[in-house]
Amino acid sequence: MFIASFLVINSNISCVLGFNVHSIFIFGDSIIDAGNNQFKNNCSVQANFTPYGSNFFHHPTGRFTNGRTVTDFICEFIGIPMQKPVLELVNGNWKNYPSNGINFASGGSGVLQTTNQDLGVTPIQEQLRQFKTLVQQNKIKKKQIQESLFIFTSGSNDIFTYFNPFNLPKQAQNAYVQAMLTQMTKFVDQICKLGARRIASISLGPVGCIPARALLPSAPIDKCYGKMNKMVKNYNVGLENLVKRIPIKYPSSFAVYGAVYKTVQNFRANPQSYGFSDVTNACCGDGTLGGALQCGKEGYKLCA
Repeated sequence: MFIASFLVINSNISCVLGFNVHSIFIFGDSIIDAGNNQFKNNCSVQANFTPYGSNFFHHPTGRFTNGRTVTDFICEFIGIPMQKPVLELVNGNWKNYPSNGINFASGGSGVLQTTNQDLGVTPIQEQLRQFKTLVQQNKIKKKQIQESLFIFTSGSNDIFTYFNPFNLPKQAQNAYVQAMLTQMTKFVDQICKLGARRIASISLGPVGCIPARALLPSAPIDKCYGKMNKMVKNYNVGLENLVKRIPIKYPSSFAVYGAVYKTVQNFRANPQSYGFSDVTNACCGDGTLGGALQCGKEGYKLCA
């Protein structure tokens, strides 16, 4: 999912480069979280321990990866510094907010307010409120908003938790997906009304294939969870249509959609072509598929 997101978004980012981007504002989940959760004492979704961060920063940074996130690589590609987590800035002694943008993403969060709410994560609506507060405080200028790139990806955790048997009662699958798309439409409208004109949305990957599906009693182990992936594809169709409508509704805007689902499935179908030997099990974790224990927790194992 990480590599696919990077390749797909970067294949479109050259269009954005024509606008001379110096600043990025980032919203979403663990795919692009730069470490916000570690600044929340009530949040149990954490990556501020080894082996996270071991291959690039050489220490944990709160990123849910052994190095950089998708947006970190995009920054490198564009040629600007990586964005700091908003909660590091808010809780620190920063007098001037950075001109290269801010990361608002929160690992484990979702499109819906209730997704993993008990774990202390920051849903995308609250991330947007954090952004709006800084705008109202004049810490983020209107000119910067208009000239910045806005990147967001969210929804994987919503769909995964839909299949958690302890989360009852449930809407019908189509109604649930529509509720997610309604929230994303509100999110996009609000950032555009605040002045955002350069927008990149990363689709969901095949969530039904992640090793953590081993935690769900109804999920198959020997193959991907088809019902879950069907919801993902339905959501992606709606999200792509939403992104296509942005330049129509906001004529001065530019929007790109990173369709990573098929790219990830191509990696899975032809792993050797991309230098992978195992596309079924988690590289870090333990238990069934390596997905029953979080990376870094006592008893975890690393792949070679």
